[in-house]
Amino acid sequence: MLTQEKRNRIISLINREVVPAIGCTEPAAVSLCVAKATELLGSIPDSIELNLSGNIIKNAMGVGIPGTGMIGLPIAIALGAIIGKPEYGLEVLRDVCPEAVEQGKEYIRDHAISILHKDDAPSNLYIDVTVRSGDHQARAIISRAHTNFIRMERDGEVLYEEKETGSEDISAGEDIQLDMSTVYDFAMTAPFEEIKFILKAKEMNTAAAMTAIRGNYGHSLGSTIRTVGTKYFGDTPIEHIMAYTSAACDARMGGAPVAVMSNSGSGNQGITATMPVVSFAADCGASEEQTVRALILSHLTSIYIKQSLGRLSALCGCVVASTGASAALVYLMGGGYPEVCAAIKNMVANLTGMICDGAKPSCSMKIASGVSTAMMSAMLAVNGKCVSPAEGIVCDDIDTTVHNLTSIGREAMQETDRLVLRIMTCKH
Repeated sequence: MLTQEKRNRIISLINREVVPAIGCTEPAAVSLCVAKATELLGSIPDSIELNLSGNIIKNAMGVGIPGTGMIGLPIAIALGAIIGKPEYGLEVLRDVCPEAVEQGKEYIRDHAISILHKDDAPSNLYIDVTVRSGDHQARAIISRAHTNFIRMERDGEVLYEEKETGSEDISAGEDIQLDMSTVYDFAMTAPFEEIKFILKAKEMNTAAAMTAIRGNYGHSLGSTIRTVGTKYFGDTPIEHIMAYTSAACDARMGGAPVAVMSNSGSGNQGITATMPVVSFAADCGASEEQTVRALILSHLTSIYIKQSLGRLSALCGCVVASTGASAALVYLMGGGYPEVCAAIKNMVANLTGMICDGAKPSCSMKIASGVSTAMMSAMLAVNGKCVSPAEGIVCDDIDTTVHNLTSIGREAMQETDRLVLRIMTCKH
């Protein structure tokens, strides 16, 4: 049984990792850093210079910026300087409006914006912004987490500085380090009143899904599955899971002006950890408490995996969040801890190696693949089927299996990451 102190630490961890975000979190973090540097400068800058890690560039190149009808970093940078409010965090562009977008377009035309790849960045998530106006300049640096400022300067004076820890994970030294048994125990035993805050994720991400079902965002995968797809999938739980999860991604990647509940710094991970659970819970008639416990299990499993994987990597985040969703689906199907572990092993056996080639509208297709696999893995698990330790990277021990997955994503796929970025930046 978990102690109250341990439960409190886990709740604090969830509240730090499951937070609202408008738009893709990488350009949002860039906007946030620009907004903070502009605030330090005290005026709209004449020029903006950015040094960015490869993963930030990769995840910001092809994604829609909410409320703008535009994609990519330039408009996110310009709006960060013009209307960005640092106190909004990853909702930094909350106040975007048509007038601000026109100002942003003018700023891109009339001012110097320099975007450089910092190949030797100390973190996969690294944003270094210098803004200048006349004889004055200011600088802000974000590293390791999307809202974690490690340095602020104005006219050469250091106003704030945090030493790098050498860890990719901002939570490595300060948060409880999870294992799968702890994740499951917390989800099953924490008092309902202490964890029902997770319903905010259901509310926000469902609203994003419905925006795309009713509209036309990204590749419209969600609405296509919900209409044309019923001919092939039927009006079934698997169709609902794929449709509503990919729809929320369509809205987010397509630039809809909606906030979603993120997980571990990723809106798509937050969507993928939420919407399959919400959809299946509705289909199987789960109670509110069962839905809450399933959502906690899904989100906390994703956080656990990300603790050893890191914020950004060459491994697609939908692999992580779909694995969390599969654990939650097992619970909603009536399975217990052994079946949850079996579903996770089934996921690791299937999706390990799916690459991240940036945030973009087609992420909805990867998410649909992930959540359909989550359903398959859960279904196998509750029927006594699990990939054996004789197969691939799966081990008897669940935590070793998870760490095999994350070590591949964190270490073995580094060269994949570099090649993906090279291909993306050289094809135009």
